[in-house]
Amino acid sequence: MTELDGKVAVVTGGASGIGAATCTLLVERGARVVVADIDDARGSAVADRLGRQAVYLHTDVTAEQDIAAAVRAATDRFGRLDAMVNNAGRVGTWTYIADTTADEWDGAFAVLARSAFLGTKHAARTMRAQGFGTVVNVSSVAGVRTGFGPHPYGAAKAAVLQMTRSAARELAEFQVRVNAVTPGGVATRITGHGAGLEGDELDASIDDVRKGLASFQPIPRAGEGVDIAGAIAYLVSDDATFVTGQNIVVDGGLTLGKAWPGNYRAEAAAASDALAPS
Repeated sequence: MTELDGKVAVVTGGASGIGAATCTLLVERGARVVVADIDDARGSAVADRLGRQAVYLHTDVTAEQDIAAAVRAATDRFGRLDAMVNNAGRVGTWTYIADTTADEWDGAFAVLARSAFLGTKHAARTMRAQGFGTVVNVSSVAGVRTGFGPHPYGAAKAAVLQMTRSAARELAEFQVRVNAVTPGGVATRITGHGAGLEGDELDASIDDVRKGLASFQPIPRAGEGVDIAGAIAYLVSDDATFVTGQNIVVDGGLTLGKAWPGNYRAEAAAASDALAPS
């Protein structure tokens, strides 16, 4: 027995990055998952690798009928829905506010905020009837601090946090919990997309992200998908049954500010060595 035995989750954006890591960790801990994504090749590969505990479903998170279908897939295939993880997203391109088009703004909100709303809405319908369940919305440090994403991205991720709190207050009486996880810099394909990369260049960019973050933030390494998946798994588990309306920031200390200068680290290490017993 593991802590998530018997639980069933839908994970949007489950084909890669944080989503794939979340699907993998939930299954490793005993859950069954619906891998929901528009990337059929990668999504099917994730589900195939996870075996009978997972099923892939093509899901456009901006289309309400697709989100409703993902929830139905969980109940039809596995008999219940314990967790809805609204993770799908994209960064978009960096532009000045004066040059940002209305289509860019609307597109960001459709993929990031509307999708989380739809996932919460349709999960709530099932979970209220069951009398249990949890929703986890994936936000971003761009939603709590400026400078970590384009204007539409940051605004949409901030909206996700507010919707999370609002829904949590409403659904608490039904024993349905709603929380958010806020990643910092994570070495995934989505970061390369924000730089306009595609294909092989996009995959190669992940190592560049790792190197850049290792020298920038207080914990000197990039975040990995499994780091965020661990926080999501906690919120899905019975260890978190009294936790709702919260935002867990998993960012390696990024929102605290830049890492201490290298010479400070060297001086601190030397002082520590000097104080150590001989």
